[in-house]
Amino acid sequence: MESLNRREFLILAGSGAAAVTSLGGCKGGLVEAKNKTTAKRPNILWISTEDISPDLGCYGDGYAVTPNIDAFAGQAVRYTNVYSHSGVCAPTRSGIITGMYPTTIGTCPMRCKGVPPAYVKCFSEYLRAVGYYCTNNVKTDYQFDPPLTAWDENSRKAHWRGRAKDQPFFAVFNITTTHESQIRNRSEGFLKRLATLKPHEKHDPSKATLPPYYPDTPLVRKDWAQYHDIITLMDKQFADILKQLEEDGLADDTIVWFWGDHGRGLPRAKRWIYDSGLRIPLIIRIPKKLRKLAMPNNPEAVRPGSVNDDLIAFIDFAPTMLSLAGVEIPAHIQGRAFLGNSKAEARQYIYAARDRMDEAYDIIRAVRDKRFKYICNYMPHLTYGQDIEYMNMMPTMQEMRRLNAEGGLVGPQKQYFLETKPIEELYDTLTDPHEVNNSADDPKYSKVLRRMRRVHQKWMEETCDVGLIPEPEFDQMKRPGGKYQNTAEPTFSVIGAKENLVRISCATAGASIAYKTSSESGPGWKLYTKPVMLKPNQMLIAKACRIGFKDSNEVKFKLGDKESKPKQAKQTEDNIPHWKDQLKKTDLLKRLRSIKSLDGLGKEAVPKYLEALNDKYGSVRYWAVVGLKNNCNTDRQRKEAKQAIARLLREPSPIVRIAAAETMCDWGQQKQSLEVLVELLQNESRSVRVNAAIALDRIGEKARPVISHIEAASKDPDEYVQKVARHTLRHLQSY
Repeated sequence: MESLNRREFLILAGSGAAAVTSLGGCKGGLVEAKNKTTAKRPNILWISTEDISPDLGCYGDGYAVTPNIDAFAGQAVRYTNVYSHSGVCAPTRSGIITGMYPTTIGTCPMRCKGVPPAYVKCFSEYLRAVGYYCTNNVKTDYQFDPPLTAWDENSRKAHWRGRAKDQPFFAVFNITTTHESQIRNRSEGFLKRLATLKPHEKHDPSKATLPPYYPDTPLVRKDWAQYHDIITLMDKQFADILKQLEEDGLADDTIVWFWGDHGRGLPRAKRWIYDSGLRIPLIIRIPKKLRKLAMPNNPEAVRPGSVNDDLIAFIDFAPTMLSLAGVEIPAHIQGRAFLGNSKAEARQYIYAARDRMDEAYDIIRAVRDKRFKYICNYMPHLTYGQDIEYMNMMPTMQEMRRLNAEGGLVGPQKQYFLETKPIEELYDTLTDPHEVNNSADDPKYSKVLRRMRRVHQKWMEETCDVGLIPEPEFDQMKRPGGKYQNTAEPTFSVIGAKENLVRISCATAGASIAYKTSSESGPGWKLYTKPVMLKPNQMLIAKACRIGFKDSNEVKFKLGDKESKPKQAKQTEDNIPHWKDQLKKTDLLKRLRSIKSLDGLGKEAVPKYLEALNDKYGSVRYWAVVGLKNNCNTDRQRKEAKQAIARLLREPSPIVRIAAAETMCDWGQQKQSLEVLVELLQNESRSVRVNAAIALDRIGEKARPVISHIEAASKDPDEYVQKVARHTLRHLQSY
């Protein structure tokens, strides 16, 4: 498999190696980015759209009506093997903006508010550091609050037109018209918008070709048709943005990317790591004068109308942008450039992960080459078809659940509702593009299975995948007690008295500094990369930020003020060791991979699970309890396990107590177990409360004695706790 180089691996493992490119003034922070070119930098425009697969005319979809995108593809390079690392927006965008796997930087569960390592930056900072005007209109959803230093402007009004004369720009426009929610939108206002489509642009539900995993009913066809209708609406918005570029006379100087953020917003697509959830359209138009820059050794490869089938991952976007801009790619970035002076060899594999999706936990990993997809289910005891309230609002999902309850599903349609999942899945996408025939047990594919399994395991190890750490345990590691760390206030020092040069510093490792002066109008902040020349009576205003931390207070400085000396970071409650540094000193990830290797061994694994109940790590003890619950199938096994698990109802780790309580309830020991779950349902940690609510939901009728507490949880401040509690109440009312 493709391996990380030694420097990248050491950084990821927490060795403390420095990134090649950083931003100035901060401990472990940025210096002015190294410039690899003296040529004029290209403008770059991203037009992204939400929740679509390559369901476009230029990708061979005869049902699609996308004339503007199709025409654009004739002027551009159409990439046919591009994949997200997640089937949902937030983890996807976290990887895009950083060039790193969410599973490496701890931003894998949906809407988790991560705390990446200090060396992690939004790649737009590197572009700003070399003079780019960077704008985002408007979605971020990075799994962390966007730092003040990421964008020159981040708003619904953000546009390249706000830049200085001749300044190169990187502008992002995100179209939300194709979002999942719009497939099921039947509001009067939205229907009027759909009515603006001409007769030949509307999609006839009766002519739709459905995937084999959907039941063929009028409701499902209606969703499929409306999904294509909103793509046609988006196609018109796409054309409007291109028209603005033409009107400004910038088309010949601008590289334009069009892409979708993950697969279509329908069941078994969005949120999943089948190709229906991962494979996306990517079309890049490169003006003639910039083709040599984009492909130095083969400019013809990016000529109009060309097609590229190289494997490309979303984490490759960040290094490719830096490569096109002539910026040296920092060593910690895990993606590989596919255009520009730093273009790397083509990939052999892409990787993907599914973790908590809204209120439903699961852990799934995937690896794919150009033909085969390998999937490893780390929670095989769970059904594919877990309840997610937002997803259940889709008519197609409601139809699937209704027919499943009535016994009306056939063939591949049944897969989604199997009570458990296989540990491994393997698909030959050449002969099985919908991934409905699992070949993991087929001797014909045994060599492929072993190869893909090894590649997957090596990737998890080399990238330090933290997904097996239960979220409550990981939350406590990254933010003890739920307390955010604060970025230190910037300090000022005059380093050139004659030139009135002022250096701004920050003691927080990895922090970036934003600044402006009192003479500058407008709300925008500049990114600090070098000392600032300050005029007499001019006020210098600065604040510092680090991803996952709270921003510092705003501080001010004038010439003649007492200089503030750079502060040294102290070991205080605001400067605790980063979770990556904590992990570096342990063998936790290795032990987690080891205990999960017992999956599928059945009764043979029971003694090892019992032994692991005494492990020094709560995360390992949690998986030991889960393993015993799902593998103790005889009275004798359960009797021995009960005695061992019962003592864990009083242990320090909340997630272990939850797993123990759920197991004991399932095995008939309810009173004390319910008391534990009720107590943890009121824990200060959101993820603890979510897990306690999920445990109560799973035990079903046995949770009835504490229904008043579940009713109270349905009004919890956290929406995910509310959703799980509401689901539990609906089930209890139906018994």
